[in-house]
Amino acid sequence: MFERKNVVPYCGPMSGTEQPSDLHQAVRQLSERLTALEERFSPGTGERIQQDNPHSSDAFWALEGLRARLATHPATADGAVMLVGSVALPSGAPVQWQQAAGSAEMFDTDWSDRAASLAALGHPIRLELLRHVLCGTHSTAELAALETLGTTGQLHHHLRQLLSGGWLKQGARGSYEVPAARIVPLLVCLTAVET
Repeated sequence: MFERKNVVPYCGPMSGTEQPSDLHQAVRQLSERLTALEERFSPGTGERIQQDNPHSSDAFWALEGLRARLATHPATADGAVMLVGSVALPSGAPVQWQQAAGSAEMFDTDWSDRAASLAALGHPIRLELLRHVLCGTHSTAELAALETLGTTGQLHHHLRQLLSGGWLKQGARGSYEVPAARIVPLLVCLTAVET
């Protein structure tokens, strides 16, 4: 449970319309709601408070769906990790993506070959660059006009890193886009490190 620090009971005057029993009931209801919120978090397990799906009373609907399918394939018998998303880009273009891997295979695989791709995301300007591209700024000239992305030389350096990491692909005549297969994984990475 969380410790409640700096909690000071209110002892001031009432407005005249509240009765002590109404205030006690309101405080009791707030306390119950706070307790329910605290119970949704398991300290020490690394679990985050889950946001309820507005279309489901089950906060772990995706996890339960994944767990129900684990035994159906030998590669996922020991567990699996999955990323899934259905997104409308600022342009209105729909993007849907689902990717899964068995956990046993992941633990048996050398992860070092993924370092360059992850490292390409390791600069604030590159993340901002990807955000601008996803929001519809595609040409080198348009990107260079954005002061937050640095000088033209710096911009080209960051573009090269994102291209080699697979987070961008180059189209015709200095036009860039985030590959469809990278949009949801990028948003998942950003969600995973959200504080």
